[in-house]
Amino acid sequence: MSDELYGGGFSGDVPAVYDAHLGPVLFEGYARNLALRAAALGASRVLELAAGTGISSRALRDALDPSVSITVTDLNNDMLDVARAKFGPDENVTFVPADAMSLAFEDGAFDLLVCQFGVMFVPDKVEAFREARRVLAPGGTFLFNSWRSLQDNSPMAIAHAVIGALYPENPPAFYTVPFSYCDGAAVSADLTSAGFDGIAHETVSQDSSIEDWRHIAHGMVFGTPMAAEIVQRGVHDPQAVAKMLADALRDHYGETPTALPFSAMVFTGRNPAEA
Repeated sequence: MSDELYGGGFSGDVPAVYDAHLGPVLFEGYARNLALRAAALGASRVLELAAGTGISSRALRDALDPSVSITVTDLNNDMLDVARAKFGPDENVTFVPADAMSLAFEDGAFDLLVCQFGVMFVPDKVEAFREARRVLAPGGTFLFNSWRSLQDNSPMAIAHAVIGALYPENPPAFYTVPFSYCDGAAVSADLTSAGFDGIAHETVSQDSSIEDWRHIAHGMVFGTPMAAEIVQRGVHDPQAVAKMLADALRDHYGETPTALPFSAMVFTGRNPAEA
């Protein structure tokens, strides 16, 4: 996987657009879901991996007791800058740029690891899971979610089809990446290979409210590496592509306000307790 997909493509203005235009539709509901699950686990030291712009971080802080320390990490410091702005100095949250495949934390430093829609971007899943288990205390929990397939998330499938049709000989691949780690059995097998036990997963489907097609279409293009790729290819104008995408979404789902369906899986794995 290229560095652009593994963090580097979310720079400059992209994180702010991602947060404002995609966050409310794709991520906020799932962030609340993860945070409620995290709160039920009673951890006191929480590490968040691949936190992005802090959507899940904010939900965690709101759901957990103020005494719980939260360390928020992401490979991309531009994303973390947006996340930092969501917190006050006294909220017991620390921000650390970090690569999920090579964490600069001591063994057993955390009781709970949380990752919202980040594992799909990691080049070596099993190695990242081993590293997650290393920094978990014995008996600690790894809690994360991953999108189901592109076909199970039709708004993004439409975006992939619309933009792909503009480049039939070499369609951009970005929209396929977030939805590529969608086989529950395969994910569970990777967790097992990394040494986790007590592995479980379930499907969580949610509908997100949409007030304006232009809003989410702008996010799909300018809140991802897609706009830069369109510019690099030099054939189409990203603004025109965003309008084309908004029109396609309207044609498929009708006028706003409406709701869009999304579907993901939530996983838990336990670091085995010491004998």
